[in-house]
Amino acid sequence: MPTQQSPNIHHQNHNKKRLKWSNLYTFSCFKPPNNNHQSDFGQPGFTRVVFCNDSSKHKTKPYKYCKNDVTTTKYNVITFLPKSLFEQFRRVANLYFLLVAVLSATSLAPFSALSLIAPLVFVVGVSILKEGVEDWHRFLQDLEVNSRKVRVHVGDGKFVDRSWKTLRVGDVVKVNKNEYFPSDLLLLSSSYEDGVCYVETMNLDGETNLKIKRCLECTLRFDDEAKFDVFKAVVRCEDPNSSLYTFVGNLEFGENIANEVSFPLSTSQFLLRDSKLQNTDYVYGVVVFTGGDTKVVRNSMKSPSKRSRVERKMDHVIYVLFFMLLLISLIASIGSVVYTDQWWYLQLMDDTDASFDPGNPLVSGFLQFLRALILYGYLIPISLYVSIEVVKFLQAMLINNDQHLFDETSGKKVEARTSNLNEELGQVEMILSDKTGTLTCNQMEFRKCSIEGISYGGDVNEIVRAASQRMNIDIESYRFNLDGEDSTPRDSVEMVEITSDQVLESKNDILDGEQDTKSLCVTGIKGFNFRDRRLMNKMWIHGSNVWDMMMFFRVMALCHTGIPVENEEQQGSNKLKYEAESPEEVTFLIAAQEFGFQFCRRTQSSMSVKEIDPSASEVEREYKLLNLLEFSSSRKRMSVIVRDESRQIFLFCKGADNIIFDRLGDGGRTYQHATTMHLANYAEDGLRTMVFAYKKIKDSEYEEWSSSFSKAKAVIGPEREELLENVSENIEKDLVLLGAVAVDDKLQDGVAECIDKLAQAGLKIWLLTGDKKETAVNIGLEL
Repeated sequence: MPTQQSPNIHHQNHNKKRLKWSNLYTFSCFKPPNNNHQSDFGQPGFTRVVFCNDSSKHKTKPYKYCKNDVTTTKYNVITFLPKSLFEQFRRVANLYFLLVAVLSATSLAPFSALSLIAPLVFVVGVSILKEGVEDWHRFLQDLEVNSRKVRVHVGDGKFVDRSWKTLRVGDVVKVNKNEYFPSDLLLLSSSYEDGVCYVETMNLDGETNLKIKRCLECTLRFDDEAKFDVFKAVVRCEDPNSSLYTFVGNLEFGENIANEVSFPLSTSQFLLRDSKLQNTDYVYGVVVFTGGDTKVVRNSMKSPSKRSRVERKMDHVIYVLFFMLLLISLIASIGSVVYTDQWWYLQLMDDTDASFDPGNPLVSGFLQFLRALILYGYLIPISLYVSIEVVKFLQAMLINNDQHLFDETSGKKVEARTSNLNEELGQVEMILSDKTGTLTCNQMEFRKCSIEGISYGGDVNEIVRAASQRMNIDIESYRFNLDGEDSTPRDSVEMVEITSDQVLESKNDILDGEQDTKSLCVTGIKGFNFRDRRLMNKMWIHGSNVWDMMMFFRVMALCHTGIPVENEEQQGSNKLKYEAESPEEVTFLIAAQEFGFQFCRRTQSSMSVKEIDPSASEVEREYKLLNLLEFSSSRKRMSVIVRDESRQIFLFCKGADNIIFDRLGDGGRTYQHATTMHLANYAEDGLRTMVFAYKKIKDSEYEEWSSSFSKAKAVIGPEREELLENVSENIEKDLVLLGAVAVDDKLQDGVAECIDKLAQAGLKIWLLTGDKKETAVNIGLEL
């Protein structure tokens, strides 16, 4: 019988990490209702059954799954020799040399067979040795990965260190900070009281932004090693597949069989192998997929036998040379048959050689053909291939030890895992590169915004300076209306073209005025590089339409997935630091904080914001978080539905301009024309843009929509995403436009110089980006 938990257990875990500004981020409001979908499992595609904390049941069929060791080698002890020989004799040259070597062993050869067999053995041997050395390095890497240690529960609440390769489905493991996940895990709890953890997926998708994962509330209490003595549960989920961003399953859990409850699982509780735990002391998880069943291995390919274009072209050259060799040998054999019979002095005195038998011209001609084939075989030089193989091997060694290719930040050097493609480095003609995170720092800065059809922020960035230099004129597009106090909601951006000296003079005049210098330039704030006295220091409350201003800042402060964390850099200050899934969200939260809307706390179903009201006083308001419609590449927007303290329901939405404009209501297009102009100007400056909108929802409308949304989230199957999209479309319409924001994603140091050198080498560079066309064009011109 399970004993009742003592109320003092909570205080025993005194080492548990706590957040200063947050208690719970499990977002239970986002989860589908706890309906039992047991009947959907057991069908094709959903047959996986995992007995948590009872891996011994996975030793026999039908619950016997693959081991957790992973191999990336091309060969093993048994297959090395036959597979490597097959790879070598796929080359036309080696196949030709083998044929000639076989003929040289006959009596027709005009020289010793060793002179042909020895070079062939050397060439093939060096190539096989090179392949073996490279595959041995792969084996050592696999051995290092499979031998990594992780703490595994062995019973009675005890955890011991075991290697990755010994893990089995159902094992409960503990992963510490900065460690990689040894297999695909179901998150049970973490060092945070709310069960969240931060995961870096750079090894999977190249993204350095931390992903937030959260466990189910029912497993939160299993946050200590000793508590797993009584933990039992069953996971029924999808079969192994290669989809990194989906996971469907149920967790059957309860104190006993009689009161077991089925809890729906999603990607929020799923930790992928080879992703890394960050900013979290530890997590507990149960192994769901192992080894070849893990999603990252399912997405990987076996090490292919790579051949360069030069090598493939050499095969065509060999065909031509071999045809010439056949032609020469054929001419020699025909001449031998014709003229041996006519010219008596060419006949041998000894008639034992059948190749010079005038009485049997066909046999004599054929044998002469074979002898000529051997004799003229040096037309295809085998020594060339010996040199090429040796050079490739030495080049790979030089690449691995090149000090100019050493990264001091990470302490890693370049590694050539195969030397077959060395010459490809000099054959590259085109480079396809994405922008964000590759050419840019992936660190956004808030630069400009458009509210009520008025543009704010007028600093000059690098894009504009580059454009001025290209036009050979000393101008800067300084989009800043200095008489902002007199602007009306209908005013659009004012284009002012002035010289750099005039810009500096204007700035000095403003700084010498009555306005506070801090209202014009805010320095020392990472992610915020905004200059406009009309919005800073609470000056926006003097605008003509304060309501729209406040709604704009509320969208910025509430429409996100970020959380506040301790700001160790500014101890004692009232400024907060934020973590989010994308750098844009962090930038928006920092900007909202500077404008007087500080997002300060998030719980399971609420969000708290310290706001500036029209009287310039600060109040803390709590919004009940009803739903979150997440951003995706297909939706190109994100929405949150909240209920304020006056019981009114609002939908706050942000996204791409064309997506939001298509969903505006007839009464929500007041500022569309002016906002469109501002978006074009921001894009020309190389800034990334996003549009804000909102909608007030009636209680009856929300209740009807919420019922449909809950049913769609409870569906298990391929049609689930389509149903959710359709239901989301029903609520994200008739929006009211508020404005737009523009952020700057700065290029990394040395990008322009690197691209210039590549262009001088004759390489064509293509930039892949999701930005607006004007933004992409101006960034390209800056490069």
